[in-house]
Amino acid sequence: MRQSGFRRYRWVLVGLLVLAAVTPLVKQLGGAGGLFPSSVPGSDTGDGVASQSRAETTLKHAFETHREAFWIEAAGRVERVLADDREGSRHQRIIVALATGQTLLVAHNIDVAPRLASIAPGDRLRFRGEYVWNAQGGVIHWTHHDPGGERPGGWLELDGRRYR
Repeated sequence: MRQSGFRRYRWVLVGLLVLAAVTPLVKQLGGAGGLFPSSVPGSDTGDGVASQSRAETTLKHAFETHREAFWIEAAGRVERVLADDREGSRHQRIIVALATGQTLLVAHNIDVAPRLASIAPGDRLRFRGEYVWNAQGGVIHWTHHDPGGERPGGWLELDGRRYR
């Protein structure tokens, strides 16, 4: 009997140690722009303005520190619609300005997802994709579904229509 109680105690102790070791990692990955969908700014049921502000803060910090390869959901104003990138997979290219003044290149793969046909400067564009640092402010890519089904994928939203 005594040994059985000790085994139970040992497993509880092991569980607590694992929890203590994993908690900081979960917090780091779950921050704004983290890996968990509930942590993606704009995906919560809270204040959309606060979510957008958090997303812009995350993107500003990522640009300043050269951080990249994280998923983000945010919105901005279309500054310019560039010519398509036709090398390799074709991408529709859109320059979006955030309220902070930071600009992002949104590279939307039109071999995988539908083209945004009526987009123009001044439009409000919401997006979910992966941020990659560059000296001009950053690139948002993976704004489409994952054809391989291995990751959630991203999207663009214009005038209430979502392009995946």
